[in-house]
Amino acid sequence: MRLPTRVAVPSRHLLIEALRRPIEFTQYTSFAFGRRCREAGVVPSMGSVGDCFDNAMAESFFATLECELLDRQAFRNRTEARLAVFDYIEGFYNTRRLHSALGYLTPAEFERRVAQGTAA
Repeated sequence: MRLPTRVAVPSRHLLIEALRRPIEFTQYTSFAFGRRCREAGVVPSMGSVGDCFDNAMAESFFATLECELLDRQAFRNRTEARLAVFDYIEGFYNTRRLHSALGYLTPAEFERRVAQGTAA
């Protein structure tokens, strides 16, 4: 396991410690890695499969957002980009886009069924 690496931040001329991404992803789940994170006071960025902390699910969402929205248009300013992202998520992704991980339901329909106790 690698120890924290000092990284220079040129704009502020501060030194911060950061953990390097290990080459083997299994290191993320090793006991030694978890112990080193606790010793350093760092919370590793990973969670259980299928929950809101699931990196794979989050990365899949952001890849979809990039492919289906961001790569297809240019924005004049941040406000325009924020509105487009909001419209994509709330107007399309959550309400009309079907997801295989949710039994080919939209996120909104899946959440409705979970709330009613009828999710498959």
